[in-house]
Amino acid sequence: MSDTLGKSVRLFLMDGVADGRWVAELSNWTGKAYKIPRSMLSQSKDRRDLQSTGIYLLLGRSDDIGGKDRIYIGEAENIYERLKQHASQKDFWFEVIAFISKDEHLNKAHIKYLESRLYELAQQAGRFVLENNTTPTRSKISEADQAEMEEFLQHIQMLTSILGHKVFRTLDRVDNVNAESEMLMIKSQKGANATGKTHPEGFLVFKNSKIAHSITSSFEKHNFNKLRQSLLDQNIITEKLTFSDDYVFNSASAAAAIVLGRSANGLTEWRTETGRDLKSYETP
Repeated sequence: MSDTLGKSVRLFLMDGVADGRWVAELSNWTGKAYKIPRSMLSQSKDRRDLQSTGIYLLLGRSDDIGGKDRIYIGEAENIYERLKQHASQKDFWFEVIAFISKDEHLNKAHIKYLESRLYELAQQAGRFVLENNTTPTRSKISEADQAEMEEFLQHIQMLTSILGHKVFRTLDRVDNVNAESEMLMIKSQKGANATGKTHPEGFLVFKNSKIAHSITSSFEKHNFNKLRQSLLDQNIITEKLTFSDDYVFNSASAAAAIVLGRSANGLTEWRTETGRDLKSYETP
């Protein structure tokens, strides 16, 4: 039995539609999160709690196939007014997630601390491109306040993931990948030699995995070949055709296609050390 306790999350669709504004709250937490599309920011000007002190994440999509999404982490004593400024000055973002305290407990020192820690965590995770021009400075707060802000920080991380953005989650092999699952691998005569595992977000190929040195002619016009080239351009796959870091693909087949340089069924191409394919391995 897991020692982890369950969490109750309350989501409220302010506009009654999934692609509108959301409010998210956790049980027994004094914080609150707003998820607001950029196009609907002006409709939130009358929200009194958005005119208070808080922290916010501006979120943008990648311009490259297979590239990292983009984020700006900021703090403000009046969130709505700061977001209005960003709407006129920064064009990369399409959505904002803002965090405030329902009891208005957050002060300037608190949010400067949170901004610095969130920047640090996003940098460590390495999953988003940080759009901040400078590294946020961390305020000095008391030991008691620091403990309280670290707890607040955990809730921010959780709700950010729940609201669709894995900004602060690393690709840790123990925490995010089923530790009990077997290692899977692909080898080919074209030099492919890769290892990976199933992952909650798709399929993870491990660092130092090697891809095939050539692709088939039919693969040249395939969308996966565009992804392969993008990963090479971004140095996620190096000139030596090895992965420079762990990388999560949307599916086992996408991972297999990139590794093999041809169309591939990941359920049959990825195999355990004993030769069992992923399809049979996942079948109950």
